[in-house]
Amino acid sequence: MASIELVTKKRFMLVTGRGSEVLAKEVSDELKLPLTDMTLETFANGEIYVRYGDSVRGADVFIIQSHCTPINDRIMEQLIMIDAAKRASAKRITAVIPFYAYARQDRKASGREPITAKLIADMLMAAGVDRVVTVDLHTGQIQGFFNGPVDHLTAVPMLAEYLGSKIEGNITVVSPDAGGGKRARKFATLLEGMGFDTELAFIDKRRPKDTMNQAVAEEVVGDVDGRVCVIVDDMIDTAGTMCAAVDLLISRGATEVYMAATHGVLSGPAIERLEKANVKEVVITNTIPLSEDKQIDKIKVLSIAPVIAEALDHVFEDASISEMFQGDNF
Repeated sequence: MASIELVTKKRFMLVTGRGSEVLAKEVSDELKLPLTDMTLETFANGEIYVRYGDSVRGADVFIIQSHCTPINDRIMEQLIMIDAAKRASAKRITAVIPFYAYARQDRKASGREPITAKLIADMLMAAGVDRVVTVDLHTGQIQGFFNGPVDHLTAVPMLAEYLGSKIEGNITVVSPDAGGGKRARKFATLLEGMGFDTELAFIDKRRPKDTMNQAVAEEVVGDVDGRVCVIVDDMIDTAGTMCAAVDLLISRGATEVYMAATHGVLSGPAIERLEKANVKEVVITNTIPLSEDKQIDKIKVLSIAPVIAEALDHVFEDASISEMFQGDNF
């Protein structure tokens, strides 16, 4: 009796929610893979309807969705897309979340508070996700909230390469708080590899009790006099802290100040503040779509699509992600 040879065909299916349509198209172009047809609708009462246009049975399904405004709708939409893929017998479901919402609610700062970043992780796992791919989490330990693999990508090399091509002179990389020191150190190391004389500094800031999105920049710790400063953070939200840091650095002798962040949340008065700030350029990525009313000359948007596309290809081929960043995708 002749032996039977089983040949397993892997299928890569890329889909997007309404929070990342432009970015997903860029990822699709990088991978030279079409986006899977999806029906996404919102009923009059606010409920969300999802249906896959093609069979996902036995496929590796990658669902791209940034948790951008309206945040709760985008999260719910991704959860429903995961559930639909699971019920349609997808082999493996990967939630690709360029911007992970509620990441700043990663611990209890006082009594009777939630840990919402953990709740989001629990909801994704309960919906049926097998793996998560995300970019520059607010704190790396959020990866431990998931009972499954998390591939943590970073835009730091991309941001450093861009600014390294723009800046002339000695550079001080500034963390807006002590907690961002590791990110700033990596940024400085990358600039040193490009031949720059770099120093590190951080802003000593105080957050008034019982306030939201408010912090007071009080002092600079580090050498900034006569140097170009680059403030590096994971996100720019209302830009209050960043703009206060710019004023402080200029008052301490910085010749120019740049801002670099992965996620341009840019909520509330952020754009107005950035327009008035004495900052040379604000460099972000497109993990969050930048609406037309927020597109000002000072803001430069870099595409994270090549990084995400390469990572998804590695996941599909069961290759290493950390090798993409020489093990520094903290």
